Amino acid sequence: VQLQASGGGLVQPGGSLRLSCVASGFAFDSYDIGWFRQAPGKDREFVALSRWNGRGTGYADSVKGRFTISTNNGNTVYLQMNSLKPEDTAVYYCARATSYSTFSSDYDRWGQGTLVTVSS
Repeated sequence: VQLQASGGGLVQPGGSLRLSCVASGFAFDSYDIGWFRQAPGKDREFVALSRWNGRGTGYADSVKGRFTISTNNGNTVYLQMNSLKPEDTAVYYCARATSYSTFSSDYDRWGQGTLVTVSS
């Protein structure tokens, strides 16, 4: 089981980035996949999730209307991030859920993280 996150980088406030999470080694369509982030000195927090088999999506209030999670009907989950703010700066992780949840303790496999820096 492996999750590989990529796509982070440096972007100016108001800009956009798209993160990718490529999954392998398990039945992708049978699991919820979530994105979390961790800023320096802060706890890891939920960002968005994609329900298994196309059953829907969910977002943290802080990113609703700016971020969009989607899949390619294969083995990749994307996080399109628009109107980025300095407070979005963090390491972003994708993870596989063991149940429908926004709590990191309910996710059992994690990607390595990709750094997003929003700064002018």
